[in-house]
Amino acid sequence: MTTLLVIAKEPRPGRVKTRLTPPFTPGQAAELAEASLADTLHAVAATPATRRVLVLDGAPGPWLPPGFDVVAQGAGGLDERLAQAFARCAGPALLIGMDTPQVTPELLTVDFADCDAWFGPAEDGGFWALGLACPDPALLRGVPMSTPVTGAVQRERLVAAGLRVRDLPTLRDVDTAPDAHAVAALAPRGRFAARLARCSPAAQPVAEPVSPPVGPR
Repeated sequence: MTTLLVIAKEPRPGRVKTRLTPPFTPGQAAELAEASLADTLHAVAATPATRRVLVLDGAPGPWLPPGFDVVAQGAGGLDERLAQAFARCAGPALLIGMDTPQVTPELLTVDFADCDAWFGPAEDGGFWALGLACPDPALLRGVPMSTPVTGAVQRERLVAAGLRVRDLPTLRDVDTAPDAHAVAALAPRGRFAARLARCSPAAQPVAEPVSPPVGPR
């Protein structure tokens, strides 16, 4: 069986989902990040695995379900932190982030019997999942992160290493407000969709228009 890794930040205002601000406040963005992380962790918890690990920048909170080992993220850029997460694994491992609350146990149940790697591309050009039958941190170090070609470069790195790569479905990350609404529509019964409905700017009071001053005509 596979080790499942989730790399995430503690959902604190001003530290997560900053591209949701505006239209959301930093507090609302953190609430949405927490709901996204909770949905992700519960999907992982329901997936068969040898071990479940949260690779966390920050401290765990009540959103963490039982059954996870929590380890601190390493230092350096995202490529280095991802590499260090895989370096802790002795056998097959699948790593995902906290930005796809629509993920399901079915998507995360991967089999390495006929491949060496699983790759989950994201709509924005990145990737939402990476699985390695034999985790090698060198496969991630030096890959440019958070660019429109991140996913393409990472996948080509796997192919260039001679790995047999199988692709997972393309998913949409939650980065912006349009992303949030689109993803919530894909998983309308999740924690993320419920939180979005409660903190949506459209649901907030709108200031009444100010009447023009009355004066002599």
